[in-house]
Amino acid sequence: MMCALMTRALIIVPTYNERENIEPLVAEVFKHAPRADLLIVDDNSPDGTGDIADRLASEDERVHVLHRAGKLGLGTAYVAGFRYGLAEGYDLLLEMDADFSHDPKYLPHFIERAAGGADLVLGSRYIAGGGTANWGMGRQAISRGGNIYARTILGVSISDLTGGFKCFRREVLESIDLDAVRSEGYSFQIEMTYRTLQRGFHVEEIPIVFVDRRVGHSKMSRAIVAEAMLMVWKLRLGMVG
Repeated sequence: MMCALMTRALIIVPTYNERENIEPLVAEVFKHAPRADLLIVDDNSPDGTGDIADRLASEDERVHVLHRAGKLGLGTAYVAGFRYGLAEGYDLLLEMDADFSHDPKYLPHFIERAAGGADLVLGSRYIAGGGTANWGMGRQAISRGGNIYARTILGVSISDLTGGFKCFRREVLESIDLDAVRSEGYSFQIEMTYRTLQRGFHVEEIPIVFVDRRVGHSKMSRAIVAEAMLMVWKLRLGMVG
């Protein structure tokens, strides 16, 4: 069991056109998790998000930046962040959106639970105390239905398989062949949690309230939803490495 005060945590935040969000997000992250580091993985945002990230890194040694050549996708951004964090010796690696849909106030709870023994901590909208805000009925139906669909096909009991606010212990990521992970969006989150469960790690869910982004545009698309629906069958049938 880790001591939370001695645990090195890296919060990974992929960005694409998040110039209005990234600076206030960094400030809010360090308000709640001052001992953590933060890695911004920017996909060459045309709005200048990467330049803002570089400035923030020059002003605060806790901020780090990875620049990628273009819009290469959420899943590969997280994998790049995982590789960076593992190479730099972090004990905990967290996933978090840049648009304030994931409230930084929950960060201490993730770190505490992981330091206390959970191998993967998931922020769940669908357990007691969790929920969503500012969502229409259609989006709620798609999200809840997608989780039921994935949970049923994969035969797991996780309530929120598609959520993207998570904390991995490094041992989990070291056990997964990151080269074999190709999913994006919902599909990436499902795949990573399923791989963790398949390797016998202990997964815990904590309640979060997911709030629709403050500014900017959602990255969700029909293609991402379709990919997730197909990926659960590939995982179930062992068609991915």
